[in-house]
Amino acid sequence: MNYVWGYTIINDMTARERQRDHKQFYIGKSPDTYCPMGPVAVPKERLPDVLEITTYVNGEKRQNATTKDLIFSIPFLVKTLSEGQTLQSGDVLATGTPAGVGFGFRPMVFLKPGDEIKVSVTGIGSLVNKIAPFERANATLDRIEAETHVPVTNDKTLGGIGLTQVGDKKIYYQRLGASPNFAPQVLFIHGLGGSSEYFRPLIKKMEGDKTLHVVDLEGHGLSPTSALSTLSIPSFAADVAEICQMLKLSGIAVVAHSMGCHVAVQLALTNPDLVKDLVLMGPPPSPLPEAGVKSTFARAALVRAKGMLGVVDTVAGAGLSPRSHADNPMAVAATRLSLLGQDPEGYAKACTALASVKTIDYSNLKTRTFILTGSDDKVSTPDLCERYKSKIKGSALEVLQDVGHWHLFEQPSAVVGKVTEFLG
Repeated sequence: MNYVWGYTIINDMTARERQRDHKQFYIGKSPDTYCPMGPVAVPKERLPDVLEITTYVNGEKRQNATTKDLIFSIPFLVKTLSEGQTLQSGDVLATGTPAGVGFGFRPMVFLKPGDEIKVSVTGIGSLVNKIAPFERANATLDRIEAETHVPVTNDKTLGGIGLTQVGDKKIYYQRLGASPNFAPQVLFIHGLGGSSEYFRPLIKKMEGDKTLHVVDLEGHGLSPTSALSTLSIPSFAADVAEICQMLKLSGIAVVAHSMGCHVAVQLALTNPDLVKDLVLMGPPPSPLPEAGVKSTFARAALVRAKGMLGVVDTVAGAGLSPRSHADNPMAVAATRLSLLGQDPEGYAKACTALASVKTIDYSNLKTRTFILTGSDDKVSTPDLCERYKSKIKGSALEVLQDVGHWHLFEQPSAVVGKVTEFLG
């Protein structure tokens, strides 16, 4: 009895015609909605040693017995079952039923639609159920159809709180800052290994006089991703575009970092009326060089094998400047936390998206554009950004000294100053 937590009530219903036709109990006792249980479970210490069970059908007493009438004691049942299968905490054992079932009547008596069955046990209460009409829809089907066996990763929110339905997926989106009626609109798009939280220094600076839209790309931050979903730069851009369409946005400023720059440019090229100003912080090559493609695919494989811990040292080590590693431990910590907070599968799929990107023609941009990088940015080198600047008519470029690829973590004040100066 030390292994028994307590007791509840089970009404072990049986479809006798199925039991009859199949000559065994499983099918007869397993239809949808059968075996109701409850209404509560009670610790054995709160109950008397002997429990009485009584069953009524439409108010007529059909069964009455106590636990003293059990053919096999509860300790014997636990011992016997555990000899053949492992019992775990929370397992429920049904002990059987007293005499009085309708199947044993002569003539037999069967339950019919509208009948009410009430099972009462000492100290637990009563379990009451009604037999549904034959034509009643099976509620189990609706519940099962709303579920999926397809794995969903990065499901961090509590029941989807904070997520916005975007097509057939859910994306984390927040509107912050000033009233959207008159204030300038700014949209943030983070990079690989980041989330909308990367922009927190800019958000803090801008929230007083601008309406801010923050999004976690699918598989990043708080946005889940389904195993059926293939991530790509166009898919990221399409999700952001749908959110902007839902919000009826136009003429906005977009601030992007790293891989998010490709997403932002794709968004601007396919939605020319949407984006007015563009801030690109550390835009990566488009496409990646062959060596970069191979290493990015290899990183995705490593993450799937060892998790984010398998790549955090390499990515953070190469992504930050020597000065940041030497003198800015908070930048190192922020970068590592951002990476370690990522879902491995979401990150791996985004690596594949970045490695698979086709050439994005930055020269077709018509938006007012500001490019920012660091002197020690190995992803978005100053030379690469100079080439982007030459392609984008009227664009401006700023190179921050002693800064790597995680600009806002390494020199937040300088980045905030440059970006807000550009946006006004």
